[in-house]
Amino acid sequence: MTEFDDERLIPDLSIRSPRWRNSRRPLMFAFCAIAAIGLLWFGVDQLTYLRKVNPPGDPLAADVFRVVDGSDVPSLALDLESAGFIVDAGVFERYVAEKGGLDVVPGFYTMRPRDHIGNLLRVLRTPPNETYFKVTFPEGFTVEQIAERVSDELGSIARSSLVADAGLDGVPSVVRSRYQPDSVTSLEGLLFPDTYLIAGDSTTAQILRDMITLTERVGRQEGLDDAMTLVGRSPYEVLIIASMIEREAKLDEDRDKIARVIYNRLELGMPLEIDATLYYRQNAERPFLELKALDTPYNTYLNTGLPPTPIANPGRESIAAALDPAPNPTAGDPICAEFTDPGQCRYLYYVLADEDGRHIFAATLEQHLANVQKSIEAGVL
Repeated sequence: MTEFDDERLIPDLSIRSPRWRNSRRPLMFAFCAIAAIGLLWFGVDQLTYLRKVNPPGDPLAADVFRVVDGSDVPSLALDLESAGFIVDAGVFERYVAEKGGLDVVPGFYTMRPRDHIGNLLRVLRTPPNETYFKVTFPEGFTVEQIAERVSDELGSIARSSLVADAGLDGVPSVVRSRYQPDSVTSLEGLLFPDTYLIAGDSTTAQILRDMITLTERVGRQEGLDDAMTLVGRSPYEVLIIASMIEREAKLDEDRDKIARVIYNRLELGMPLEIDATLYYRQNAERPFLELKALDTPYNTYLNTGLPPTPIANPGRESIAAALDPAPNPTAGDPICAEFTDPGQCRYLYYVLADEDGRHIFAATLEQHLANVQKSIEAGVL
C-alpha cells in the first residue's frame, strides 16, 4: 500500500467534529430543561410543604385534643387533620419523621389549631399529666356552673359527670368534705372559688378534692372550725349562710350587714325571704312571682330556717362575714329613732339602693317599704 493510500484511510476529524458537536445540543437542552423542571417542582413542593407546616394566618384559639389508646403517628395525623389542628396528615408524618419521630402517648392535650406543626409536636411530646389548664371559678359559682366551665376548658370531662360526682342528683358525692354532714350528698358550697391549674388527665374526683381542700384550708384560716363558738351554728350552716351572702351582696361593705339580717331573722323565727334562694337550680328566666310561689325546700319566703344546702360556693369575704356579722344599729342610728327600747332595733330588711349594687337596711317593715319605693323611683328595681 502506498503512502498516499494510507493517508486516504485516516478519517478527517477536522471535517466531522462540528457535525458531532451540533448533534449534542438537543440533548444538552433537554437535560437543562429537565433539571429546571425538577428544580421548579422541588421549589413548589418545598413551598407547599412549608405552607402546610406553618399555615398562613394566626393559629386559632386553644382547644383540647384527645389522643386515643392505640394511636400511632399515621392514625394520629389523620385524627389531627380531621379535628382541624393540621391541614395535611401526610405533611405531619413527614415533619415528625424529619424531627426524630414521636412516641404517641394517649391523653388530652391543649393545642392551637393551625399552629406551626413544630409547636404541636412540642405539646404532643409533653406527657398529658404535665399539661395544665388554668381555670378560674368566680365567687358565687354553683356546682353546675363549675361543671360547665370545666367541660368548656378541658373537654375531657363532661358537665353531667362532674354534676353527678358532686352529688347534686341525690347520689353521694365521690369525695367528701369534713364540713359535709353525713346526710348531705351534695358538695354545693364546699368547692372553693379560685384559679386552679388542672392537669390534662385529671379526674372529676381529683378536681373536686382540690377544691374541697382549699375550702377547708380557708375555713381553718377564717375560724370556720370554731363556728359554734363564734355564731352558734355548725360550720356547714355557716357555709349555707355564706352562700346566701355571696349571691346577695354586690359590695364587700354590705356583706356583714346582710349576715346580721340573716342571723336576726333566724333568731326571731322569721322567713329569710332571700330572693337568691328562689333561683337555685331553677330556670333563671322564670318570672320572680312564679318562683316565689313555688313550694321547694329553697323557697325562703314559704319556709323558715335555712335552706337544706348552700346555694352557691362562697368566697373568703362571705365566709368571714358569716362568721363575724355586723353589730345591730346603735341608739343614735336614724333607723332606731322610733324604738323606745334601742335594744329592740335590729337589721331585719335590706333592698338594692343604687346601680353600684349598694344596699340600704331597715329595722321595720315600714322603713323597708319606703326604701323599696325609693329604689323603684331610682330605677334600680
